[in-house]
Amino acid sequence: MTGTLITDPLLPWPVLAGLALLAALLLGFAAWRGLSGWLLRGAAGLVLLAALANPSLQQEDRAALSDIVIAVVDDSASQKLSDRPTQSETALAAVRSELAALPGTELRVVRLADAPGDGGTQLMTALSGALAEEPRGRVAGAILITDGQAHDLPLAPPMPAPLHVLLTGQKADWDRRLIIRNAPAFAILGEPVILTLRIEDQGAVPAEAGYEVDLTIAIDGGEPVLFSVPVGEDMELPVTLPHGGMNVLQFQIPESPGELTARNNAAVVSINGVRDRLRVLLVSGEPHAGERVWRNLLKSDASVDLVHFTILRPPEKQDGIPVDELSLIAFPTRELFVEKINEFDLIIFDRYRLRGILPLSYLENVRDYVRQGGTVLVSAGPEFGAVDSLWRSPLAEILPVLTTSRVIEGGFVPALTDLGRRHPVTQGLEALAPEGGWGRWFRQIEISAKPGAQVVMQGAQDQPLLVLAREGEGRVAVLASDQAWLWGRGYEGGGPQLELLRRLAHWMLKEPELEEEALTALAKDQLLTITRRSVAETPPGEVTITAPDGSEVKLALPQVEPGHFAADWLAPGVGLYRLAQGDLTAVVAVGPSAPKEFEETIATGDKLAPAVTAANGGILRLQDGAPDIRAVREGRVAAGRGWIGITPRGAYVTQDIRVAALLPGWAYLLLAVALALAAWLREGRFGKRRPNS
Repeated sequence: MTGTLITDPLLPWPVLAGLALLAALLLGFAAWRGLSGWLLRGAAGLVLLAALANPSLQQEDRAALSDIVIAVVDDSASQKLSDRPTQSETALAAVRSELAALPGTELRVVRLADAPGDGGTQLMTALSGALAEEPRGRVAGAILITDGQAHDLPLAPPMPAPLHVLLTGQKADWDRRLIIRNAPAFAILGEPVILTLRIEDQGAVPAEAGYEVDLTIAIDGGEPVLFSVPVGEDMELPVTLPHGGMNVLQFQIPESPGELTARNNAAVVSINGVRDRLRVLLVSGEPHAGERVWRNLLKSDASVDLVHFTILRPPEKQDGIPVDELSLIAFPTRELFVEKINEFDLIIFDRYRLRGILPLSYLENVRDYVRQGGTVLVSAGPEFGAVDSLWRSPLAEILPVLTTSRVIEGGFVPALTDLGRRHPVTQGLEALAPEGGWGRWFRQIEISAKPGAQVVMQGAQDQPLLVLAREGEGRVAVLASDQAWLWGRGYEGGGPQLELLRRLAHWMLKEPELEEEALTALAKDQLLTITRRSVAETPPGEVTITAPDGSEVKLALPQVEPGHFAADWLAPGVGLYRLAQGDLTAVVAVGPSAPKEFEETIATGDKLAPAVTAANGGILRLQDGAPDIRAVREGRVAAGRGWIGITPRGAYVTQDIRVAALLPGWAYLLLAVALALAAWLREGRFGKRRPNS
């Protein structure tokens, strides 16, 4: 129980102040005149002023509240190294025991795991959250059991009491890590990209650790290449991507004896290979309505460099016009088909016929160009069945079709074959049909597919309309109609002309997402989306997933749509995962290339020192033993050798309040009258008489 003197004045305080000033003036005048009772009169005035102030005694019944100590235990990945888990649990048990011996003290324990994604150790966020859940007036201190590697130091909260750090780890710990800098998300095929690589030692590095290590580099899980590299130096590594799409590069150094962990001895970098510019040669044999279809398609893509020639005046045309008066550009046949043919990614023959403009030797160059990895697309018209058809040139060796020289006239609606519904070039095109279905075409060249060719679309009389094939290292396609432009014009509703031609061009350019047989995986955090494309009639089997530790999991892929199989799988940890299904393999990196938790693994209190110093706390190594816990006064140093302190807050809750007047009113009046009477007697009857003048 406590008592407090309070006032509830009968008059406003300014009035009381004025009365007090008036009394003081009168008292001063009496003293100046030498009145012997001035002191008693002053006391009487003071009693009257006290009565007007109405003093009361307030008594409270208080119940003391316990002090709260917050302990944040770091259970992040770096805290699972070496003997740190045992150190943490031993320290927490010691803290519980020490605080249990202090009367009126409670312990709140907060466990901190890794932050989602690659957030690292959010130590200060956890401390702020724990403080927000407790009354700050009861918090007597906070203790962090950690290795000191926090990644949210700017979020350190203001502390109402001492903050201490109990540091795990050993003074003799050391670690070697591999660092990859400047790793881009995209790189241009054929051009080297520079990665900065560094191997760095941390902690108490022993002399026998060496100053050179073996570095292995593997692309897409292939055979690794070994290099000997120095420690502690930045190295610039030029890398040229071998293929388009995602390229997974794995860098690894061996584990050294005695180092803290090998988790940061490897780094995985995923770089998407893209083409800088696609060079396309379009040769139109004659002007026609569909010629602009190809031109518009290719010119609409800013990444395509298009070289387009239309033969407007064939050699056999004799009109008597002098050559020097023509404004036409001569067809640079030798430059295009001999000197620079290998610079093109795609060659399109649009209704081209043999007119002597291209010698057969040049067409042989085109044939060899395809077999060595080039691509050719033939958009056929009525000329394809004539005597001057490309089918009757050296290109016939690589074309996937035979022609009967028959031209089918009459309306028909193009349709997908069973293979076309599974093939990535045409898969799903039916869903893009306008209301009422695709519009009709009116002309088609009768052809038959060679063995091994892929017929993905059919037209009039169920004849092959679009045929695809691989020839050597290259690809060839034949579109047996020159009327795809009707879809672009919206005739009878039109159709997916641009989408079909875009996919066709990208398949021929060997874009990975349009491969017929492909196994791919996309990682988002630790969730893998595994996709399998196949044009086979029988569904593919299970996918074998090999984890970084060598364990294997078999996963069935359900069919999403014809030729497309997919499933989601949650990876148990970060690292490089290998996927295999038959002859197809793929690799995917799960998690960041260098997780924050393993960028720095040596236990240190340097990062937390500013926050600890500001809160009058201390940093103690658990290697030296668990500290004692003492109670210290607020503002005093709260840490020393082998001990840490908490500040008792003296918090309480008021259970009852009683207020009583200090004296009754009649007592004030009686006391004032008695003092005034004593002053009168002092000045009158008992005072000295003045002599008569």
